[in-house]
Amino acid sequence: MQVKEFKIKWGMVIDIDKCSGCGACMVSCQVENNIAPMTAEDPHNHLQMMTTDRDDPSNKLRTLTWLNVYELNNGKDFPEHDVAYLPRPCMQCGHPACVPVCPVVATEKNEEGGIVSQIYPRCIGCRYCMAACPYHARYFNWWDPLWPDGMDKTLSPNTSVRPRGVVEKCNFCHTRYLKAKDRAREEGIDPMDLPEGYYVPACVEACPTGAIVFGDLNNPDHKVHQLSQSPHSFRLLEKLGLDPQVYYMSKREWVREQGDNHAAGDHNTAVKQASHGHE
Repeated sequence: MQVKEFKIKWGMVIDIDKCSGCGACMVSCQVENNIAPMTAEDPHNHLQMMTTDRDDPSNKLRTLTWLNVYELNNGKDFPEHDVAYLPRPCMQCGHPACVPVCPVVATEKNEEGGIVSQIYPRCIGCRYCMAACPYHARYFNWWDPLWPDGMDKTLSPNTSVRPRGVVEKCNFCHTRYLKAKDRAREEGIDPMDLPEGYYVPACVEACPTGAIVFGDLNNPDHKVHQLSQSPHSFRLLEKLGLDPQVYYMSKREWVREQGDNHAAGDHNTAVKQASHGHE
C-alpha cells in the first residue's frame, strides 16, 4: 500500500502517570458518538437469547466501546505492587493494517490529518479489518442499538447512528474536526492551519487530570509534538511498523516495557538509550 504523507497529523500523547482510570473518557466518547449502552432483542438470534439481563449495559457481548481503559500492573507483590491505567482509542496508524484488507474500501486513510475513516454505508461486515488490527480497536455491531426510554431524543445530531452488521471505531471525534474547520473559516483562519485547541476530541475535553493531550504531531508549536519527543514517550507495538499516531508517556520503566517494543532498532529502544543518556 502506498503511504500518503500529510502536512497535518492529528495525534495524542496520553500520560499514563496522570491517568486515574476514572473512565470519563469512555463515557464522553459514547455520548459524543451516539454509542448505545445496550442493544435490541432479536428473537431469532439464539446466541443473543442465551445472554441474561437484557438491559445490563455492562454485558460486553452486547455493548460497544470505542475507547477502553486497561489496568496494568508490575506483577509484584505488596509493598512493591504498582498499577497504571492505559486508555486505548484507535491508534490512527500511519501504515494501517486495517485499510488494505478491506474488500469494499469501507475504511480509508486519505484525508489531511491522517485519521483512519470508517465509512458505514460501504461496510459489508466481513470483519477483515478487525482481524488485521493488532490493537483490537474495531468493533462489530451484532445487534441493533437500543437506548433507554427518552434517551433517543438526546442523541447528538452531528453523528450518525450505525445499524447492526457494520464495523465501527474511534475517529478522533471527526465531526468536531469539521466544526473546527468551519469556525476557522468564519474567523478568517486557514482551516488547514488550525490553532492549537480549536479541534479537541471529547475524551480529551472530559479528562479530569489532563492526561490526554491532542494536536498536530507535525507542528513543533503544538504541545503534543513536543511531548511525543520525550525520552519517556512510547507507542504500543511499535515494532510492527504501523506508525501509530497515539503516543503514551510514563516515567515508570515497567510501564514503558509493557508497550512490547523490544525489537532492536525501534523507537522504544532509542527512548531507553536517550533516557539512560540523561541520567
